[in-house]
Amino acid sequence: MPGYFPANAFHHLILHMNPINYPRDKSALVLVDVLNDFLAEDGKLHEQIKPMVDKMDLKANLERLLAGTRSAGIPVVYAPHGLDASTFTDFPYVLPRMQWGKANQVFWKGSKGADFYDPLRPLEGEFIAQRHHLYNAFINTDLDVHLRSKGIEKLVFAGLTSQTCVEGTGRYALEAGYHVTFLTDGVAEFTEKAQEAAIEISYPAFGHEVLTISAFLEALEQ
Repeated sequence: MPGYFPANAFHHLILHMNPINYPRDKSALVLVDVLNDFLAEDGKLHEQIKPMVDKMDLKANLERLLAGTRSAGIPVVYAPHGLDASTFTDFPYVLPRMQWGKANQVFWKGSKGADFYDPLRPLEGEFIAQRHHLYNAFINTDLDVHLRSKGIEKLVFAGLTSQTCVEGTGRYALEAGYHVTFLTDGVAEFTEKAQEAAIEISYPAFGHEVLTISAFLEALEQ
């Protein structure tokens, strides 16, 4: 969408010196937190994030992304959030918003809110990582083990939210040696300011590629 593209021209100059490519045997789309508590009408966080989800046309965009990625034969990996009564019991300092999330049973394991939003639900055979508790879907999960066991080297990130779990997981992936792509119209945040910070500042800093969904799908056709 207009207005949501990286402002860092130097980043573009460097990364586009080489052709964009996503080998089917070495690439994966990682969908972060496409859950009912965000996206379903009765989700616990839906009303708060709905304005930006609607502005980005996120639901339709992610459905198009999923269809195109699956059609191209690129694996889809799901990285869902999840909390329960034992979450954070060994943390001496729990982030206030996570205290609120636990108190209100947001993304509560076994609940409808923690289930996948139906139009974006995993298909049989698609990998679902163990549930992460904070912003990094690699920590205390089997995501890295799965990706490395499949020989995956290039990760493409989309989902929720732009500046927290998508960015946090992408940053870690970069540090772990993966090639990282962020999709600018495949994410949403609670506020315009947070959305812009992620897309215009963080993604160019931590991504090898920062693309629209259309640009990514076009790269799959090459």
